[in-house]
Amino acid sequence: MVEFLPFEGLRPNLKAGEHIGDRISPPYDVIGPDYLAELQSKPHNITRLTLNPDADKRYHGARAELDSWIADGALKQDTPSFYIYEQTFDDHGETRIRRGIVGILKTEKYEEGNVIPHEETFSKVKADRLNLLRDMEAHLESIFGIFTGLTPELVRRIRDNEKLVCRYVDSDGVEHKYYRLADPEITAAITAELRDQKMLIADGHHRYETALNYALENPDDPKKQYVLATLVPSQDSGLVIWPTHRLVKSGNISEKNAVKGIESALRTVEVSREELAEKLPEHMMGFVFKSGKCLLADCDDAGNDLLRLDTYVAQQKVLYGVFKSDEGKAEVSYDAEIDDVLKKMDAKEFDVAIVLNDPSLDTIWDLAMKGKRMPKKTTYFFPKIWSGFVIYRMA
Repeated sequence: MVEFLPFEGLRPNLKAGEHIGDRISPPYDVIGPDYLAELQSKPHNITRLTLNPDADKRYHGARAELDSWIADGALKQDTPSFYIYEQTFDDHGETRIRRGIVGILKTEKYEEGNVIPHEETFSKVKADRLNLLRDMEAHLESIFGIFTGLTPELVRRIRDNEKLVCRYVDSDGVEHKYYRLADPEITAAITAELRDQKMLIADGHHRYETALNYALENPDDPKKQYVLATLVPSQDSGLVIWPTHRLVKSGNISEKNAVKGIESALRTVEVSREELAEKLPEHMMGFVFKSGKCLLADCDDAGNDLLRLDTYVAQQKVLYGVFKSDEGKAEVSYDAEIDDVLKKMDAKEFDVAIVLNDPSLDTIWDLAMKGKRMPKKTTYFFPKIWSGFVIYRMA
């Protein structure tokens, strides 16, 4: 059973001259240093909590800052509410709108079969976030989940009763709208309809697993059993998944031997770079080498569920099989923007780029429901869920 509830959210209480853009940010782990400095120049930006600028007091300093914001009225607390987070964005020339419901989700072990992961995680990241959570006693950033959907009648009631609280357009042209939904009959109906559904973690595996560990540390505190979550119905037309391409520093493996290894592992054909910059055919992946050589490879293998995934084929047959990255013999970086990937290859920053296809939500859902964990960075859901619109405080 999934337990998804409204909560008493802490929201920005804007002062004269402030704009909501002064308070919010992308997720902490996708912010570059220059943009971070710009955000943290704002006295109440959420990054001052998620990435407190005083490195020596990273966790305690963030808690003290949150307490001071509450004390000086920079944040205000709502009565129990859900929130609707709407993002309007351009997807390769097509305007799309994605709408999610923001509430608190009760954490539980994956073995219960209600909250479903799809990617592997990094232990180091979870340790850092757990230390912050222990001191903050607040969830500052939301996980992103996918559920089956709500009845049309409930969707209509939500739209008729939601109240716009803020709007912001970011530098990528994404419009963010946040609505509050406080009608107790409607919030109860949302909780009831979600109760018997499964929830797939789209983004935020580290945050969810950190929240679960924190809940297990505090079994007698009801508030600490929940995590801040934004849930989107699976049929939402704004659910867009981008691939996350791999960039490899190949160590002692020459390009000649790398090409030979890839051609032995996969069916390949040499192509132009322009062909790889376009959308790839289904079940195909591309390779761009430092020399400029480009290959297109067929990675379809119906004999193995996970081999339906480009990322799994890239990991097992190429990164592990050819470059031995699992043995520390190659370094792997990640980038979701194909233009950035090609620029890095032009600059000779890497020896080879592995260009991947858009993952299918149906494939991700199907494999996850079968208990399959996919390689790290299999999916990049665009746009990201921004932070700072609302905080779930447990103290």
